[in-house]
Amino acid sequence: MENTRRKIEGTHAKMAVEAQGLVKTFGSNKAVDGVSLSIPTGSICGVLGPNGAGKTTTINMLATLSKPDAGTVKIFGYDILRETQMVRQLIGLTGQYASIDEDLTAMENLTIFGRLYGYSRKESKRKANELLEEFGLSDVASRALSKFSGGMRRRLDLAVSLIHQPPLIFLDEPTTGLDPRTRTQMWQTIRKLVKNGSTVLLTTQYLDEADQLADNIVVIDKGRVVANDTSDGLKRSVGSSSLHLTIKDADNTAGAAQIVGRILGAKVYLSEASKLIAPIDNTDKLADVLNMLKDAGIELSGVNILEPTLDEVFFALTGEGAKDKKGKKEGI
Repeated sequence: MENTRRKIEGTHAKMAVEAQGLVKTFGSNKAVDGVSLSIPTGSICGVLGPNGAGKTTTINMLATLSKPDAGTVKIFGYDILRETQMVRQLIGLTGQYASIDEDLTAMENLTIFGRLYGYSRKESKRKANELLEEFGLSDVASRALSKFSGGMRRRLDLAVSLIHQPPLIFLDEPTTGLDPRTRTQMWQTIRKLVKNGSTVLLTTQYLDEADQLADNIVVIDKGRVVANDTSDGLKRSVGSSSLHLTIKDADNTAGAAQIVGRILGAKVYLSEASKLIAPIDNTDKLADVLNMLKDAGIELSGVNILEPTLDEVFFALTGEGAKDKKGKKEGI
């Protein structure tokens, strides 16, 4: 164990993750279809995608929880198949569901995990106290987990994944269900982890979270990487500006979308029941849009031209746009 720790502490690889052509199939469903990604050491990589896109399956393969059917992965230069035990010493994983034991206190959970990683009882307790302090849980260290809030459980789960101070941390939707204050605290903790030398791979459903935290963003859809760039780079890819229209009567949304799409020559997306978004490169066309909507008897309750957001990138890349009458999401 001591030799392994020396290897971890002495890791100076430029790339924390190097994955090429990952494939994972479940029956007839190809959940991951040729995913490749590279994550530089000391950075935060955000992974976005619709539900069922293959994000968690990809994480499970990178974290050695599932063997790929094809492709290769190296973690700090170590092959996940040939050097699995070494890789597991280099990573920490916080999944969508807590790994903590409901029958134990926060202190007991952390201490047991410390012992499992080979630390002495004294060292495990010392590390547990440090992490409880770091995550604002010292006052509830002896409280039964049944009395923990959802945010407290998520913070404890992240603390457990950090007990052995891994240089690479996988966070699979770590802030799902958290209130805004706790979510902001978690962001601060993630930034601090990277500042102290860790590398983070973050999957999230919250586009603003990736926008706030990630140095680079990978978008996965239907098991494939459909984009890989910085947040600003992805925003530029969908146009310089975007038109946001709020339709007064939601029943007129589909008709409004057809008019907007025809005039702008662009795909129109529905962000909410009566809100349309479309890229607009020439703002002179706004007057034409407004006149045509007025002629069609379609009233608006809001008009804005804004810089592109990650929401628009997500819609454009994954097709998660307007809903048709059957409820299927698609661009109009």
